[in-house]
This record gives sequence, structure tokens and C-alpha cells, in this order.
Amino acid sequence: MVFASIVVAVLLLPSRSAASSPFDSVRRSESTGSEATSAPTDSAASWYRPAAIDPRLAMSWPSLPNADTVPRRRRAVAYSDWYYRRLQVHRWGSYVELPLFAAEYWLGNKLISHSETPGSWVKSTHVSVAAALGGLFALNTATGVWKLYDSRHDTDQRALVWSHSTLMLAADAGFAVTGLIAGDADRTSAGANRHRNAALTSIGLASAGTLLMWVKRGL
Repeated sequence: MVFASIVVAVLLLPSRSAASSPFDSVRRSESTGSEATSAPTDSAASWYRPAAIDPRLAMSWPSLPNADTVPRRRRAVAYSDWYYRRLQVHRWGSYVELPLFAAEYWLGNKLISHSETPGSWVKSTHVSVAAALGGLFALNTATGVWKLYDSRHDTDQRALVWSHSTLMLAADAGFAVTGLIAGDADRTSAGANRHRNAALTSIGLASAGTLLMWVKRGL
């Protein structure tokens, strides 16, 4: 009888555990899911804290100032008294330049005019004014190139200085061509027109260079 009771008890044990296992598995899964999805509230949990970094090992980046706040440094350039004397001569030459252009244009139109016969004084005066313009441009080119060399280290208004110099040197070349073809103006009308067009182109370049400097830097 005792043996039969032991056997019955042994047979009942698996059935109880099997019957309770579904509920136990559900409880375990719920508890496991809640643990996996919920962040630990315990501030002492070491695995949830980011690892501390030694500030001595952190890379230091140099702080660069804003480009707009960096002041532009200008190099101080000392000029001699002769520099300012040459500048004054150069400026006086620019004052005489435009009246001579106007006189030469008027005389040249009288020479090639078909409506009237020019007087004998027109051609000689035209040549004299052309010679005066040639001397003036030789003087202003010499003083201008000298000034340009003296100010080679000056960074103030470099674009203006080089634009003025380029226009004036181009005008020099144009006046040289105008003088070379001046003889054709006495032979044919086509030669006279070429001479006139070359002179007007040169006058335009020189006037633009002179007015540019006057407007930007004053008379």
C-alpha cells in the first residue's frame, strides 16, 4: 500500500509541473520583455553610464577667429620728397592733357574737312599740338612708371593703380601708331580716316585712364 502511494505521487509530479509551465513561461517572458525594454532607473547601474574620458587625452582644437573680424594689415611704405614732386608734375600733366586733346581733335577735323579749305596755319598748328602731346605723354609716362616702381610694395588701391597704368600705356602705344600713319592722311581719304580713328582710340583710352584716377583719388 505504501509502495502504491509512492508510485502515484511520482506519476503526479510531471503533470503538475507541466500544467503550471505555460503560466510560468508567460510570466517569465513578460518579466524578461519588461526588463529588456525598460531603461534602468537605478543611477548606480554602471553599464548604463557612458564611459568617462580623461580630459587630458581629449584632442584640443585651436580656435580660429572669424575671417570678417580679422583686420587687414597694411604695410607702411615711406616715400621720399622727390616721389611727391614727381607726383605733382604727373598731376599737372593730366590737367593739360584734355585741353590739348580737344584742340588736336578740332584741328584734325578742319584738315580733313571737305566743306572748306583749311588755312596754312591749321596744319602747322596741328603738328605743333601733336608734338606737345608727344612730349607730355613722354613726361607723364616716365613719371608714372617711376611712381609705379616706387609704390610696388604699397597694397593700397592696387586695382585702381594698375587699371590706370594699363590704360595710359595702351594710349601711348596708340599715339605711336597714330604718328606712324600720319603721312597717309595727306595722300588718301582712307589714310586720313585711319589716322583719325587711331587718334580717337588713343584719346579715348587716355581720357578714360585720367578720369578714372580723378574720380577715385580726386584732382
